[in-house]
Amino acid sequence: MPIYIYKGVNSYGEKRKGKIEAASEAAAGSQLKKMRITPSLLKEAPKDIFADISFFQPKVTGKDVVIFTRQLSTMIDAGLPLVQSLEILANQQENPTFKKILKQCQNDVETGSTIAEAMKKHPNVFDNLYCNMIDAGEVGGILDTILSRLAAYMEKNMALVKKVKGAMTYPVICLCISFMVMSVMLIFVVPVFQKMFADFNSALPAPTQMVIDMSDFAKHNFLLIGGIIWASFIAFKKYYKTEKGRLNVDKMMLKFPIIGPLLRRVAVAKFTRTLGTMLSSGVPILDSLNVVGKTAGNKVIEIAVYRVTDAISEGRAIAEPLEETGVFPSMVVQMINVGESTGALDVMLEKIADFYDEEVDQAVENLTAAIEPLMMVFLGGMIGGLVIAMYLPIFSMAGAIK
Repeated sequence: MPIYIYKGVNSYGEKRKGKIEAASEAAAGSQLKKMRITPSLLKEAPKDIFADISFFQPKVTGKDVVIFTRQLSTMIDAGLPLVQSLEILANQQENPTFKKILKQCQNDVETGSTIAEAMKKHPNVFDNLYCNMIDAGEVGGILDTILSRLAAYMEKNMALVKKVKGAMTYPVICLCISFMVMSVMLIFVVPVFQKMFADFNSALPAPTQMVIDMSDFAKHNFLLIGGIIWASFIAFKKYYKTEKGRLNVDKMMLKFPIIGPLLRRVAVAKFTRTLGTMLSSGVPILDSLNVVGKTAGNKVIEIAVYRVTDAISEGRAIAEPLEETGVFPSMVVQMINVGESTGALDVMLEKIADFYDEEVDQAVENLTAAIEPLMMVFLGGMIGGLVIAMYLPIFSMAGAIK
């Protein structure tokens, strides 16, 4: 169906503009009337030559899904039918990729599918956790409540990921800058000194000779070095995609001195919040644990969760197998045991998640405080070492003249 551009005002006198999909201009006008928008402009949008090429289409972000979830929850709570809610949200969606997906979901629901079944056809946008919770909300007749919980969970999860990415950004930038500075000095600066030293006709100090050899190698093998770095990166990505590779890398990451404890806290916070959200939404514990395992983000945690799932399916309580994995802190296990004994496991899991969110904040601050001086020492030592190595022959010559 063609897409129409519109501008106008709603019933509150607020300006609105956007795009809607309709069979004709008259149908587009009818849709705007349903949305209580009086159009001042309504015309067919120009054809996009890249519309059918997925590579050129924008991706659906987590923020897009959170906003949609909140809006859908509000509409259903207000009593709007599900199909109409999906139609309104699809029409006002600015992201063309997400708009297309919502239209497909609307059509599937109109033809008799549940909203969860419709969303499962788009796993890149609506993951297992999302679809399972929507399914539980539909079955329990509390879809608006589940959507509100989902939006809150996604917002907290995105904030957690943002904190970790923020902590990793500074050292990565410093390493990139140091690599660029080293490359410029070895390829462009050191050769200038090398020509000057050639006129001395004397043996150079060992550090200076080593830097000059490094400069010669970098100049003549620049493409080779770049190729090796790129090939190593690709090889690492392929290795990490394998079961064994991901397990080994994730296990090693958890053992790193400063980063390891941070990643463990993040994993515990994500595990407890996801499990607590699903249990409070009415999803059975075995289904919840299966979804939590897939979304753990760390292979070591994932395997531990699956072991716990197997133990529970055999009739055991959750706390004991959690302790046997050796992955989760004893405080977490004890609090889960108390929550299970009192019948308030979902509430206890939320409390643990809130506590570990604060722990992550503190760990990020500690990591940043520890990395800053280390990076300064690293950069200063590297660049200072190069400068001293280049000036050693000049110091030696000055001493000889004296």
